[in-house]
Parts: sequence; structure tokens; C-alpha cells
Amino acid sequence: MNSLAETFGSYVFSDDVMKERLPREIFEALLSAREFGKRLRREEADVVAGAMKDWALEKGATHFTHWFQPMTGITAEKHEAFLTPSGTPGKALPEFSGKELIQGEPDASSFPSGGLRATFEARGYTAWDPTSYAFVKDQVLCIPTAFCSYGGEAIDKKTPLLRSMDALNKQALRVLRLFGDEETTAVRPMVGAEQEYFLVDRDMFRRRRDLVYTGRTLIGTRPPKGQELDDHYFGAIKPRVAAFMAELDDELWKLGVPAKTEHNEAAPAQHELASVYNTANVAADQNQLVMERMKRIADRHGMVCLLHEKPFAGVNGSGKHDNWSLATNTGKNLLNPGETPAEDAQFLLFLAAVIEAVDEYQDLLRISVASAGNDHRLGGNEAPPAILSIFLGQELTEILNSIEMDIPYESREKVPFKVGVHVLPRFNKDSTDRNRTTPFAFTGNKFEFRMVGSSASVSEANIVLNTAVAEILCRFADELEGASDFDTALHGLIRRVVREHRRIIFNGNGYDEAWVREAAQRGLSNYRTTPECLPHLLDEKNLKLFTSLRVFNEVELRARYEIMMESYAKEVKIEAITLLDMIRKDVLPAESRFCQALANAALSKRQLLGESAVRYETDLLQKLTELTERCWAEVETLSEAVDSCKNDLSAEVFADICAKKLLPSMQALRLCCDEMENYTDKKYWPYPSYGEILFSVY
Repeated sequence: MNSLAETFGSYVFSDDVMKERLPREIFEALLSAREFGKRLRREEADVVAGAMKDWALEKGATHFTHWFQPMTGITAEKHEAFLTPSGTPGKALPEFSGKELIQGEPDASSFPSGGLRATFEARGYTAWDPTSYAFVKDQVLCIPTAFCSYGGEAIDKKTPLLRSMDALNKQALRVLRLFGDEETTAVRPMVGAEQEYFLVDRDMFRRRRDLVYTGRTLIGTRPPKGQELDDHYFGAIKPRVAAFMAELDDELWKLGVPAKTEHNEAAPAQHELASVYNTANVAADQNQLVMERMKRIADRHGMVCLLHEKPFAGVNGSGKHDNWSLATNTGKNLLNPGETPAEDAQFLLFLAAVIEAVDEYQDLLRISVASAGNDHRLGGNEAPPAILSIFLGQELTEILNSIEMDIPYESREKVPFKVGVHVLPRFNKDSTDRNRTTPFAFTGNKFEFRMVGSSASVSEANIVLNTAVAEILCRFADELEGASDFDTALHGLIRRVVREHRRIIFNGNGYDEAWVREAAQRGLSNYRTTPECLPHLLDEKNLKLFTSLRVFNEVELRARYEIMMESYAKEVKIEAITLLDMIRKDVLPAESRFCQALANAALSKRQLLGESAVRYETDLLQKLTELTERCWAEVETLSEAVDSCKNDLSAEVFADICAKKLLPSMQALRLCCDEMENYTDKKYWPYPSYGEILFSVY
């Protein structure tokens, strides 16, 4: 345990390190910058930079980088050496200034910008985020930073997340003051991300062109055994995977990432890692590190980590459950109902704010998780439907019912958990069960947003959550601050929220087709694809939400719309071209060779044994010939659809063609190929099968 305590955060420029290495007044100035947004003076920044450089050099760093998160969904780095010519020929000194710490200047035109930056407008800026600790990885000092264009527009994921946190903090403090809380000076959204992923053998991966280019299998028939027996879920972790997990834990702990829980997920070769809560922007940074380290470490173990939301058809997809709560700087969780939630008016008000926010901005929450990959997952195995709803459980639902009907709530007694074995310890049941089919579930003292895709940054979902809840809290504060009788106004407000937004609460089975019909009757949105939901990002109410709270301006929001729509279309088109390439160059030639072998075998056997001896060869040859002809016709259809995706099309038209032409054509081609695979000699089939891939690590 001592070793673990010493290891954790050992490569992080943490508060303890800063307190030890910085003069007291500089450390306090840095804390003020972090807590209250006060600017560091240049001379103060120089001292921080010098201490950070000395510490990084001791950790083996040779370079530094402004580590930022452009709209690609992954992180970006530009490494600069700690070298400055000394004036003496052949000599150089390690230096790092406050200016280099605070500001960087990467190329802004080569990243997605939604038209904000043209090729000849390359200048962009990175700015140090002092609320997220610097760290050393791969001999590089990484400084978490925001990224913006020359004009000051945010073209990253960190900047709007920080803005949304500021907006939420401001409005939550207004509400707390109404309850007489003068002690709290900050309210922060807390996030814990559960990361699902697949591990496959590296050699198998390299033999699948679709996995290499797109991250998912575009063809492939299900193996005889998948996840039907539920034997993989929480099963004993195999040695090869355990070795990977052990190294992953070690690296993440050194980087201060509180990786805590790991286990086998439901599908073969699928696993999960969950981290302990942190402030939303730090949690987002750390989850990016988790994904990056997973890929790097898997390679060292002869494996590949797949983060696509649906890498294999017919088995579980991978998500990233975003556990979200609100914490004060005094250590209180505002979403903790306590022992008697019916008597905690402050908790009920914050609960009401979340309910109204999710209902009013359900379209934005769906948009926040929209991607080509996640469209394949939502509504599938272990994934919630595309319909937003909130699961509250029996107790909270009954409390809200009593408020709506204005009748006293009769508290339920704690029920002991009994299994009929006297030797087992006794404990009380939780007040509610867990619902795995809901997109947005209250799970005791937090909400779990289950729709986020495994490859996504958690920033997008939390930007929407923070901003939407901030807007509702602002409305609540406006109403209650002017009330002559606070208690009466508070009760009336909560009652009105329950009455007007009850439609979003659903505690049943989200997979049931009856729920789809019921949700439509309730007026809930059901956007099944990214092109369906994305245009609503620019709806008037959503523009007003983001601009009024200064999370995005209209230009930034329209740029994001362009980036997301374009990314979707490009991903689908790459998949379509990859599939065509595989069928034309590998699958159909392989089938032709197998058919030739069948024909030769039939001719030889007929000559020796007569017509009755060639039924297998002739029947199979006929079937495969029909399938190859059908496959070739589907290739021509898909090829025409790909050709219609011209570069001069608008992002909306391009994406619409992808959703309505390319994807259905790809599915038709896949069905044909998968049927051929079922009848083709393994020696001739050009790719590893699902069974070989999913069970290769074991």
C-alpha cells in the first residue's frame, strides 16, 4: 500500500509538489488563479515555469507540450525541447519561461474549425488551464490547455466545458444563497467515466482492413458462441488481459488518474475500466489519457484496443457511462438525497432542475452523443435507446407524486436484504433498483448518462448538462429571489416542474417496443441517426441557451454543427469505400477461386463416380454463384451511391446521402457477404472470422 501511495500522482505537478517547490506567495497566487480566475503576473508565471521545468527534468522529460483537445475527438501535441542556446558555441541550457507556460501557438487551420479558419489563416493559440495539473508522460511535460482561433473563437472541447462550469457555478451559488448557505464559494460538476473497450489480437487486427481503416468490422458472420451464456461478464480475467490491466493501472496511477474498477464486460473480448470522480474538466482530461494509454499499452502486449461503439455486429457495443453530480467546495453533494429526501427541499429543487433541463433540452443531450459509430450502438445490446428519459426509482417517484398531488408523503421503512442464509451479513436494500435500459438514471447520489459513446470525449455531454442545468437554476433563482414567501414559492415551483415535465420520467423497460409508442404519445423526441438530430443544434431555443450563458457564441455553435455533420459524412464514406475495396479485391476473387475449385472437384468426381456423387459441389456452386452475382450487383449500387457524394455538396446533403443511401446499401452488401462466408471453405475466405477475432486473446 505504501508503494501504491507513493506511485499515485508521482508524474503529476500536483498541489503537494507545488507547495514544496514554489514560494508561498507564488503558490497562493496560483491557487487564486485556479479558484477565482485571477490572472498570474508575468513574473509569477516565470517562477511557476521554472519550478515546473526543474521537476519535469528530474522525471526524465526532455520536451514540453501544450496538450489540447481539438474537435478531432482526440488530443494534440507539439513538442518543444527544453533547450536555449547559451551563447557559447556548442552549448545549450534547459529553459522554460512563464510565457511558454501560459501561451502556445499551434497551427489552427489544419484542425476541424467549421470554416472559422482557412488554410492561409493558420494562427491559433493555446492557453494554460491551471485547474488541470501538468504531468509528464513519454518524457514530455504535458500542460493541459485550451485552444482557440486567432479571432478568439473556441475550436476545442475544453474551452466551452470550462465556460459551462462557470455558468453552472454562478447559478448554483444563487440558489444556495436562497437557502441561507453563505459558506459555499464554488459549486463544481463532478464526473466519473466508465470506459468500455475491446481487446483483440494485433495480428488478427492487421489482417482486417475494415478494422484498420474504420475501427469496426464491415462484414463478418456471428460465431457459434457469442455472449449467450453470459460467461464472460465479470468472469475471471485471463492472464494476457490481466497483464495489460496491471500495466495500464500502473501508468494511469503515475499520471494521477484514479483508475479503480476493472472487469470483463458482457461480450467476448470486451472489458471496462472506471475512474473515481473528479471535477468535470479534469475528468475529461483524464479520460483522454485513459483512452490514449489503453491503445499504447495494448500494443506492447501484442493486442489492439478497439474504442469504436460497435466494432462487431450481433454482440454488445461499447459505451462510456458519464456519472454526473454537483459538489460544493465545502464537501457537500447537492444530489445526495440523504436519509429523508422528502424533507430536503434543497435536494428536491436541484433534482427538479435536472428533470426540467433533461426534458427541455433532450434534443441537445441526444446531439451531445451523436456520431456515426454511436448510431450503430444506441438501442442495441446493453445500450439505451435514442429516446431520452429519466429513471428515478420508486421512492423518488412517489415523493414527486405526493408533491404534485399536494398530499403528505409516507416514508418507506428500510427493508433488510434477505437471502435465507444466516451466516451472510445483513444490510438494507437500496431505495431503488438499477435500470440498465434508461439513458439517464438517478443512481443514489448522482445521475448516470448512459448514451455517451466509448470513443467520445466526455466534454460534449457535460457541456450540455452543465449549461442546461445552469439555465434552469437561473430561472429558479429569478423566480424565488422575488418571492414574498420563499417556502410557498419553493413548493409551488417544484410542484409545477413535476406536473409540466413528468413525461420525461420513465422507470420501465427502455428496450420494449411499447415504450417507443408511449414516448411518441408523450411527445418525446426519438432521433435515430446523427443527421436527424444535428440540425436541432441550431434551433432558436438552443442558440439562446448557449449564447445567453456565454458557453458558445453563434459563430462557434454553427462551426460545431458543420464539424459534426462533416465528420459523420466522412466516416460513413470512408467505411463505404473500404467495404467496396474489400469486396472487389478480396472477397469476390476468393469466392471465384473457391467456385473454381468446386467446379473442378465436381468434374473429377462426375467422371469417376457419376452424377449422383456431385450433389454437394453442384448445389453449393449454384448457391455461391447466385450470391456472388447478387453481391456484384450490390457493389455497383453502393459504388453509384459513393460517386454521388461530391465534394461540392453541403454538409447536410452529404450526410443525408450517407444515412439514406450509403448505410442501407452497405448493410445489403454485408448480408450477402456474411451468407457467403457461412458456406465458404475457411482456406479461401480472406479474413479472420468473428470467432477467431473475439476469442484470439484467450
